[in-house]
Amino acid sequence: QVQLVESGGGLVQAGGSLRLSCLAAGRTYSAYDMAWFRQAPGKEREFVAVVGRTTLYADSVKGRFTISRDNAKNTVHLQMNSMKPEDTATYYCAARLGGAGPFNYWGQGTQVSVSS
Repeated sequence: QVQLVESGGGLVQAGGSLRLSCLAAGRTYSAYDMAWFRQAPGKEREFVAVVGRTTLYADSVKGRFTISRDNAKNTVHLQMNSMKPEDTATYYCAARLGGAGPFNYWGQGTQVSVSS
């Protein structure tokens, strides 16, 4: 079992930066793939980035966002730079064990708003 708590959301102007954090409570944290997803109003939840055996990004954020993890502190971060209004969404931290398949554990989400 893993419990996830996100923090760091807020309001930022276009071109600005935010850093999201996700604290994971549970054992063997380092064995989990950790990811960020987001959901904008009226849209489906979409993948943003994952860090585990590999690190992958959605094309829409590649080159602007960086996912990183600190296993000693059971945290995963999402550094978001050069932000755009279309990055506005609720951002969710997610975890899965095993490197494949669906993400089984989800945080409650943190709101990110980017003004133009």
